[in-house]
Amino acid sequence: MAGRSNTKFFVPPEEKTHVMPDDLVQPDERTVLILEDDPAMAGLLKDYLQTRKFRVTHVTGGAEGVQKILATDFDVILCDMVMPGFPGDMFYRAVERVRPHLCKRFIFMTGHTGDKEIDTFIRGVRGLMLWKPFQIHEVLDAIKIVLRKASSSGSQKSK
Repeated sequence: MAGRSNTKFFVPPEEKTHVMPDDLVQPDERTVLILEDDPAMAGLLKDYLQTRKFRVTHVTGGAEGVQKILATDFDVILCDMVMPGFPGDMFYRAVERVRPHLCKRFIFMTGHTGDKEIDTFIRGVRGLMLWKPFQIHEVLDAIKIVLRKASSSGSQKSK
């Protein structure tokens, strides 16, 4: 077998360009509505989320929150349960009436761990709760859960 060479040449495969469909491309900024009457807590959440490329709107009460909800479909709603005049459960019920598709986008927050009314409400709406005080990174974990839940329910509606 003289004259045969064991040398093999590598021929690179042809370069291909893949285009992602528009419905699979995520927007750069997700929108978050924060309902929180404590300015320190609201400021911390807002600053943290803005550094992670979220576009944040903050309101201190439910009435103002309803106005924002009527104007914009938010990707995530961080809602304090205990606010003067218009608590989180009332805000949720108002959103349920005017924009029911946003109800899967709620993350509730409270420091009232022993409150039976809050517990009953959260269980009734199958809500996601962050118990104050929580670690700030837990907000991102909760947001990921809500975004997954919202996108899976959206894809089921379109079928």
